[in-house]
Amino acid sequence: MSKVNMYFATGYEEVEALTVVDLLRRVGIETNMVSITDDKTVTGSHGITVTMDKVFDEAEEADMIILPGGTPGTTNLLACDKLTDMIKDYYNKGRYIAAICAAPTVFGKLGLLKDRRATCYPGMEDELFCEEALEDAVVMDGKIITSRGLGTAIDFALAIITALMDDEVATDLAGKIVYCSDK
Repeated sequence: MSKVNMYFATGYEEVEALTVVDLLRRVGIETNMVSITDDKTVTGSHGITVTMDKVFDEAEEADMIILPGGTPGTTNLLACDKLTDMIKDYYNKGRYIAAICAAPTVFGKLGLLKDRRATCYPGMEDELFCEEALEDAVVMDGKIITSRGLGTAIDFALAIITALMDDEVATDLAGKIVYCSDK
């Protein structure tokens, strides 16, 4: 069974984060919500406080690191040296890293996107420092998955499921939640 850790900082975008957590858990991917601090409760950018499964130092190694967006959540994630060191380590070892909304800029500022395609929240593309910034809902380049924002959270979760499991599981889940990607 695959395991992922989603890292939460004060000011995370609630719907982006919890949509992904919910959908990954529905298909059996062990998904830990991890606070980057020693406090197990984290308040999002819209005042919703959620109790995490673990604090940073309790989190075990996983198959993927996921970052939700949000303001000032993304800035707070980037300021956490332990987290950015871990992200660079995962990248250097060829392991999965994923981010949505403003959070792909963390990867950009760490220099991880310089030869890659990526996407992020509209207007933040200059902070990706990538080969090519796309407007796609989700971009997967190697083991890096990026997505645009709250409106693409389901697509993002389904891309993660496809990467860690397969497309059949993602398609089955999309049907079960009555998801229609055609606009």
